[in-house]
Amino acid sequence: MKPQKIFFKNSEGQELVGRLELPADQHPHNFALFAHCFTCNKNLSAVRNISKALTQKGFGVLRFDFTGLGESDGDFADTNFSGNVEDLIAASDYLKEHYMPPALLVGHSLGGAAVIFAGAQLKAVQAVATIGAPSNPKHVAHLLRSKLEEIQAEGKASVTIGGRPFTIKKHFLDDLEAHTLPKVAKKLNKALLILHSPQDSTVTVKNAEEIYHAARHPKSFVSLDGADHLLTNSRDSHYTGRVIAEWASRYVRLPEATELSSKHQVVASLDGDAGFTTDMKIGNHYFTADEPVDFGGNDFGPSPYEFVSAGLSACTVMTMQMYARRKGWDLQNVEVHTSYSKTHAEDCAQCESDTAKIDTFQREIQLNGDLDERQTKRLLEIADRCPVHRTLHSETQLITKLISR
Repeated sequence: MKPQKIFFKNSEGQELVGRLELPADQHPHNFALFAHCFTCNKNLSAVRNISKALTQKGFGVLRFDFTGLGESDGDFADTNFSGNVEDLIAASDYLKEHYMPPALLVGHSLGGAAVIFAGAQLKAVQAVATIGAPSNPKHVAHLLRSKLEEIQAEGKASVTIGGRPFTIKKHFLDDLEAHTLPKVAKKLNKALLILHSPQDSTVTVKNAEEIYHAARHPKSFVSLDGADHLLTNSRDSHYTGRVIAEWASRYVRLPEATELSSKHQVVASLDGDAGFTTDMKIGNHYFTADEPVDFGGNDFGPSPYEFVSAGLSACTVMTMQMYARRKGWDLQNVEVHTSYSKTHAEDCAQCESDTAKIDTFQREIQLNGDLDERQTKRLLEIADRCPVHRTLHSETQLITKLISR
């Protein structure tokens, strides 16, 4: 689903800008809040990839720009680590007001330290995950080492980080010195996942060890072997997101799976407040049916007629391949494309009347293989003999009765 651009205020009344990503096939079962790395922003490729992996597992994810970065208001020079933590709490308040409070916090680099501090203050948070996080916020000072003397003497200095200039003021360093992460991690009282690369040259893996030893159980460590600090290889960030999603599923509250059973092959269940989003069990398999958004649905699954069209397509390819195998013909692949609509019958006498429209399945077949004209013609004839096709053409009956509870 396309990310939604959202706006909310920080503790100083400045407007922060974020992207809210929701799962494509369901309502979010929980929300996650993402804190980006020092001087980065919400659109870093690693942030996007991790967020995508989380939404694929049913999480809604809010990633936003800290004050003074990206699209958010404010001057970065006037911010500090405490302000980052306050921004996270403001983002949590936004989710609480408009959706539900976040159950998962994810932080990258200095953002990892920030989510531990924020997580200790947010009661609804059940799990916290850090990626390449420093064991103390003041560790960031080593990125500024060439300008430390100037900052101390002049009160500020311009520092180039990632090819971009940033003004760092002395109060920023003073604020970092005031925060001791191991003490907070020890009192976090949340499930904690620490992800770190042994090859991280920006924040060494020793930091992960210090956080792990300081924290209480439940705590876990995952080595991001071979990854760099910013997870510039997309395989590393996608993997990181999948690991976080699976790990968090043990600690956040997940909706109970719908238990459907029936003596029939198919059962569908729809609650009164669920719109058109329908739980289905087909044989031993679970599916979701829905209607398109423009029809009032959420488009979380195929529509009823799409299921019927799917049955026709599947039955057609199975029947054609079964026949070709029995004949020993070289049918390497067959594709059937089917769509449903109501159209006027070709020979109708009153085509201007809506009642003259009939149910129509448009079916197109693509054959791949070394087949001659005779074999191709015969296979098309066999397509019309598939059981679902014959059922749609035959007279049917539908018997309904009420099941007493």
